Amino acid sequence: MTTSDLQHHPPTPPHAPVCRVAVVGGGANAEHDVSLASAAAVRDALAPTHEVVALTIGRDGTWSGEHGTLSFAEAVGVVATCDVLLPAVHGPRGEDGTLAALADLAGVACVGSGVRAGALGMDKWVTKLVAAAVGVAVADGRVVRDVAEACADPRLPAVVKPVACGSSHGVRRVDTLTELREAVAAALELDDRALVEEVVVGREIDVAVLRRADGTTVVSPPLEIGHAGAVFDTATKYDGTARFVVPAALDPADAERLAADARTVVDALGCEGVARVDFFLTADGPVLNEVNTMPGLTAHSQVPQMFAAVGMTYPELVAELVAQARARHATRAW
Repeated sequence: MTTSDLQHHPPTPPHAPVCRVAVVGGGANAEHDVSLASAAAVRDALAPTHEVVALTIGRDGTWSGEHGTLSFAEAVGVVATCDVLLPAVHGPRGEDGTLAALADLAGVACVGSGVRAGALGMDKWVTKLVAAAVGVAVADGRVVRDVAEACADPRLPAVVKPVACGSSHGVRRVDTLTELREAVAAALELDDRALVEEVVVGREIDVAVLRRADGTTVVSPPLEIGHAGAVFDTATKYDGTARFVVPAALDPADAERLAADARTVVDALGCEGVARVDFFLTADGPVLNEVNTMPGLTAHSQVPQMFAAVGMTYPELVAELVAQARARHATRAW
């Protein structure tokens, strides 16, 4: 199914009676504030048509609800009273399959990718291995566990990033050995492994893949990111200087290749809900950058903008994610 089909295939309406959804925000990681914004936007979008229960994970891992602090057991008890868990938590201990595992154990439907796909997608190195195995181009790179290992065989220039972290935290282009040492040390403050990759020159293009409640899959129009920095780092991502163009002005053959590669990677990882697949479009074709199994979910984030371009409103997108989670849960073999 293509995005043009959305105009003739309206989003699946929420199930009746009213669906009770636990929306979890925050998280004990560097993306805490971004996750709070996603969760607040999701709650507002669902409130008119769903019963919404707000839960927050603090930076220190403590849970709270609408009436104050909760023990972990109490938080799980709240989740168990709901029909669906929507984990709007980006990054480790959230997007990496941990909250999907909690939902599994509680017997509750969960929006987005399950345990396996969440864990695979969070690990940029493993994602590259999977993508390469199914024929999708990736940048040459290696994993290092300390600064000495990175500097023993420097390949410059390079891009350094934590293996499992999001929102571009710890991502830096390096051109000298001193910069490499500094960047790897900084990345290792966020993760126990760092990825050192070759610099890929190309247009930065995102594509979203949405699983629908009726079992179909929709690939969004491509979105191009314009920015002035050497890399699309955390500061550039959130300081308002980045420019999003959707649909991106692409040659039809490039657009088809990007859509096909996005679908191939998402299928290989086993992603559910909606996933954002980030590429560099080079002179030789698309090169995968990374996969986000729980992408930013405010109305102004990339994924909602992509689907808005073909007529799917933000509330419709969020409701579709909930409906798909319920439909998948109902047909699951326990």
